[in-house]
Amino acid sequence: MKILKANTAMAITAGAPQWIEKTRMEYTPEDKKKANVDNVANNILYKTLDKNMFSKIKTCATAKAIWEKLIQIFRGDSGLIISS
Repeated sequence: MKILKANTAMAITAGAPQWIEKTRMEYTPEDKKKANVDNVANNILYKTLDKNMFSKIKTCATAKAIWEKLIQIFRGDSGLIISS
């Protein structure tokens, strides 16, 4: 999960600030909670998948990305055939 902050060093373009990723040193207690929730979700997803399925999602960086990849796989978008 990326925690973002407004980039105050750059001028605001088109009325909207540019966003950059915060370093872990800049995290507020609220940011730490958000990052931890994503880590917990990743851990749950990793532990529930078999080795074959884990190999398909191991490159995903966030729980949301893992979930979206699993949806894609089970809908058949990846060529995987699921029989019921």
